[in-house]
Amino acid sequence: MRALAGVIDPELKRPVTELGMVRGVEIDGGSVAVTIALTVAGCPLRHSFEQQVQDALLPLDGVESVELAFDVMGPEEKSELVTRLRGGVERRGISLDPATRVIAVASGKGGVGKSSLTANLAAAFDALGDRVGILDADVYGHSIPHMLGVHQRPVVVDKMIVPPVRGDLKLMSIGFFLDDNAPVMWRGPMLHRALEQFLSDVHWGEVDTLLVDMPPGTGDVAISLGQLLPRAEVLVVTTPQPAAQQVAVRAADMAQRTGMRLLGVVENMSYLVGTGQELFGSGGGRKLADELGVPLLGSIPLDPALREAADAGEMLVEGDPDAEASRAIRELADRVRATRRGAIVRSLPLVS
Repeated sequence: MRALAGVIDPELKRPVTELGMVRGVEIDGGSVAVTIALTVAGCPLRHSFEQQVQDALLPLDGVESVELAFDVMGPEEKSELVTRLRGGVERRGISLDPATRVIAVASGKGGVGKSSLTANLAAAFDALGDRVGILDADVYGHSIPHMLGVHQRPVVVDKMIVPPVRGDLKLMSIGFFLDDNAPVMWRGPMLHRALEQFLSDVHWGEVDTLLVDMPPGTGDVAISLGQLLPRAEVLVVTTPQPAAQQVAVRAADMAQRTGMRLLGVVENMSYLVGTGQELFGSGGGRKLADELGVPLLGSIPLDPALREAADAGEMLVEGDPDAEASRAIRELADRVRATRRGAIVRSLPLVS
């Protein structure tokens, strides 16, 4: 059992012994048979358990062979699991740890590369040792599942949603719940409820940074995020041309009106890799940063490899860390981390 404590649930990121998932261990001479109770039948990551159990038990003295069988948790076991994950407290409202830093990646208009930047920035934070989550809040134009190559549905355990993972990254998107790229046709109240559920019912666990891929513009989702997470920080993405810069001002202004802190500006597609050609003009990012009174945290070049990696469900920062765009995104991650000012907590009302 001590050895099995090294077997980690790939989605919940906790030892199976701590989660009560070890249903039984039988020893017959040098043969060991282990039964693991999964949260759902047909768990897509069960192969991870098979390899981990072998690696944990075979090195033990006297163990000659290991067999692993699976069972499924019953309703009471699932309820107990949720209680363990929530620290014995029945939570209401936002389930994020108060120490989690929430960074909304926003833009005034679509087509500025916000989602691909979010995905690669998450990979850069992960490489720096942060525990990272990505919330795809672009309900109508969700693209994070495709860009990260993750398509399995989230596991639901006693009304708690376990987010899919890609390595150590935790992901949540409305795209995980749709079939065949179906459109989302919702009005404002449903959008608010979906975002609220992604922040309250999803088990994010211990996450240092939650990146929120925002929809473009200043619509319902942006307003809801400001209401639900008034202490979130905003990274404004623009391209160099004045038209994009002028529209991005609106997104920044809305963030401030809803109580969110402006973190800085990122100029995406600044120039074409290899030639230095400024396809979309120049100076938009600097002008926007000066107008908002915040720093220009990064200038990311236009790199066809970045688009190719996203189409293949990969992240350039992982696949080609030496690429010019990858280096620029890692530098951006360093600068964003340097701006951290403390835990995100809700202000308390004064009582006279």
